[in-house]
Amino acid sequence: MDLKKKKEKKEKKEKKQQKERKPNKFIEVIKKKWLVDGTKTCVLVLIIVAVFLAINWGMQKLELTPLDFTEDNLYTLTDESKEKVKDIDKDVHIYFVGYTDDDTNLDLAKQYKKANEKIVAEAVDIESRPDLTEKYGIESGTQGIIIECGEKSKVLTSNDLVTYDMSTYETISIAEEKLTSSIMSVTSDKVPKVYFLEGYSDFTLSSNMNMLNVYLSNEVNEIKTLNVLTEGKVPDDCDTLVITTPNKDFDDIATKAITDYIQSGKNILWLNSAITEKQDLKNVNKILAMYGVKPFEVGIIRETDASKMVNNSPDLIIPDIQGATPTEDLYNTTGVVLINATKINVDTDKLEELKVAQTDILVASEGSYFRTDFNQQANTAGDNEEKGTFLVGVELEKTIKEAKEESEEKAVTSKLILYGENYFATDIPVSQSINYSAIQLAYNKDLVLNSIAYLVDRPEDITARKSTGTVTYTATEQQDTIIQIIIFSVPVAIIIIGIIIWQVRRRKK
Repeated sequence: MDLKKKKEKKEKKEKKQQKERKPNKFIEVIKKKWLVDGTKTCVLVLIIVAVFLAINWGMQKLELTPLDFTEDNLYTLTDESKEKVKDIDKDVHIYFVGYTDDDTNLDLAKQYKKANEKIVAEAVDIESRPDLTEKYGIESGTQGIIIECGEKSKVLTSNDLVTYDMSTYETISIAEEKLTSSIMSVTSDKVPKVYFLEGYSDFTLSSNMNMLNVYLSNEVNEIKTLNVLTEGKVPDDCDTLVITTPNKDFDDIATKAITDYIQSGKNILWLNSAITEKQDLKNVNKILAMYGVKPFEVGIIRETDASKMVNNSPDLIIPDIQGATPTEDLYNTTGVVLINATKINVDTDKLEELKVAQTDILVASEGSYFRTDFNQQANTAGDNEEKGTFLVGVELEKTIKEAKEESEEKAVTSKLILYGENYFATDIPVSQSINYSAIQLAYNKDLVLNSIAYLVDRPEDITARKSTGTVTYTATEQQDTIIQIIIFSVPVAIIIIGIIIWQVRRRKK
C-alpha cells in the first residue's frame, strides 16, 4: 500500500514538473521565428521601437492633462481660469512660436481647449509660419507666444511667464495668470485703465511696487502712472485711481483734479501706511473728508493674540476678514498680513449728511492695541494707549447723484476702498526678524487685485487666485535634448543588450 502511494505521489510530481517546464507559446514563437538570426532580431527591435514611438505620439495627440504632483498644481489649469474662459464665443489661437510640443507651458495652454473648444494652443515652427514671425516681429532663433483673436492680439515672451522674488532669488511662475489674462484681454470689448498717482509718495509703481505691477498687468488691466501736474486732471478714461501713502500734501491742482474725479462718479483705491510723526496734510485730509474719513493719527496697531500675528511678531498682524465684496472669496482663508498698520477713523455721525455708506473689510482683533509711545518696549498696551478692535480696511460709497425713477436715471456713486497699510502691497523688505517681503504679496495680492477688480466693475475677476509656487530649475535647450535622448535611447539599449546576451548564451548551449 505504501509503495502504491509513493508511486502515485511520484507520478504527480513528474506531471507537475512537466507542466512547469511547458514553454510559453508566445516566447517560443519569438524564439523560433524572430531570434533565429540577426536580421530578424533587428526587425523585432525596430518593431518594438516603432510601437514605443507610436504610443508616445498617440498620447501627445490625445492631449491628456499631464499628471501634476506639485503641491500647488502649477501645471494644471485652475477652476477659476476655466470658469473665466468657458463662455468666450470668439476663436482664440495661441501660437507657441519656437517651442517644442513637450513644453510645460504649452501643455498648460492646451488645457484651455477642454474648458472652451474655441481656444486652441499649438507649437509653431518659425520657418513654417513666416507670416506670424513677420507680423509680430519674432526673430529667428527666438521664442514668442502669440495670443490672437480676430484683429486683437498680444505677444508674450518666456520672461513674461515668470517673475522674481528679489529677496529669495527664486523664479516664480505666473504662466497661467498671464495666459488667462491675455485671453480675456484679446476677447474683451473693454480693458479697464488703472492709474497710479505719482509725485506725492515714496511708494511708486516703478521702484517699490514692481511685483504688484506684474500681478496687475496679468489681470485684464492697463496700468498707467499719472503726473497730475502735467495732465492737469485725472484722465477721463481712468476707471480706478490708486493713491499710495502721501508724504507731502496735495497741491491745489491735484486737489481739484481728484475732487472733480470723485464728483464724476469714479473710484479710488487708497493705501496708507502708519505715520510716526504728526503731518500737516490739509488737502489730503480734505479729500478723505469727502468720504467721512478723519485724519490719520500717529501710531501703529500691534497684537497680543498669538493666533492673530505672524511668527510671534506683534507688529505683523492678521486682521479679521469681513464679508465685503472684495474679500468674499478670501473669507475663512489664511487671510492677509499687515505690518505696522494704522487705524482708520470714520466719522459715522457725518456719513448720512455726506451720503456715504460704510462697509467694513478688515478689522484688527480684540487683542490689539494702538501704540503711540514708540519709546515703550513692552509688547502690551501702555497706560494711555487705546486697546480693542480697530478698522484697517473699509469701503465707503458716496452717492453723487440720486437715481430718478421718472427719467430712469441711474444713481451716480463714487467708491473709496481704503486700507490703513501700504507695505503689504509692496516688495520692500520691511522686517529683519522674518523674510516678510517673501510672503507679503503671496498672502496679500488677492486682496489688492480683488479690490481693483471690484472698483473697475469686473466681478468675474474677484477670486482666490492660484498660488504661483516657485520654479527652482529650468533645463536649457541642450539639456532638454540630452534628457530626451536618455529617455528614448536607454530603454532601446536595454532591449538590444538583453537580446544579444540571450543569443550568446543560446549559442553556447
